[in-house]
Amino acid sequence: MSQRLADILPGQQGGSGLKVWLKSSAYTRRLLLGEDGDPWLSGARYLAYFSQAQGLLRPDVAVVEVGELFDSWLVRHPEVRAELGSKKRLSFPLRKLLEQDEPRALLAEIVEAVIANLRGQTPLVLAMPSPKHWLFHANELAGRSDIELDPDGIEDAAMYMADLIRSVSAHPVGGILLEERPDDPRMGETDVERYRPLINVAKHYRWSIALRAQGDALLPSPALADFDAVISPSLRVPAPSSAGVDVSQALWSGAALPVLEAGQFWFADIPASQKPESVLESLAALRASIGG
Repeated sequence: MSQRLADILPGQQGGSGLKVWLKSSAYTRRLLLGEDGDPWLSGARYLAYFSQAQGLLRPDVAVVEVGELFDSWLVRHPEVRAELGSKKRLSFPLRKLLEQDEPRALLAEIVEAVIANLRGQTPLVLAMPSPKHWLFHANELAGRSDIELDPDGIEDAAMYMADLIRSVSAHPVGGILLEERPDDPRMGETDVERYRPLINVAKHYRWSIALRAQGDALLPSPALADFDAVISPSLRVPAPSSAGVDVSQALWSGAALPVLEAGQFWFADIPASQKPESVLESLAALRASIGG
């Protein structure tokens, strides 16, 4: 049985276990598998990599990068990538990608194996691009460089992603993390109300849901209240939602870190090129400063 993310979020149901949330896939893949290593070739290969990565960093949140899984699978299936742009509709490339049975089955296999490995000690979170981000990325994969995202297309993307998480709903997932595209002027402001189909399905399964925003590019929306946590370098959300303070840039540059306030936790993205000694020292100091 997996923990729920909300159970350890500060300010959520008395939870206080989460102090530091790490995003480490790029770093651990390079370190453990080499520059071109791919953990997504099979469920057994991924579990071996995942177990090593967990032992190395001892993260408070176990994360499976769903977007990486689909990207990896698509590299090995160029015939499917060639079909992504076969219809003009904005949402078609993402629909075509997410409806593929093989990566769905691999995701279910990985989720089942990881949950068994965690033994209920750490919540499992499925991280994936936000509907807006994944819609844009899928169109890039289809060779479309000059697209304009529209609200209906984003809502369609949220529906396709909702269908994807239904495929693993039998497993006790602890939550999902939606990540906006790294700062990109083409993205504009994000209206999370268009994510409602995905939010509603996550809530139906009692899965916690978190959003990693980029800057302050979020429109005011009632849907923000449905997120258990919002992660950003600067954006803060009112209680009862938890605020993840993204200290990635400060942590690796040696700058001073902010003091955590009530209902907050730190979020740190580990660069792939970071040296192991530096990572372990920085994380040890970070955890020691908050008694973690």
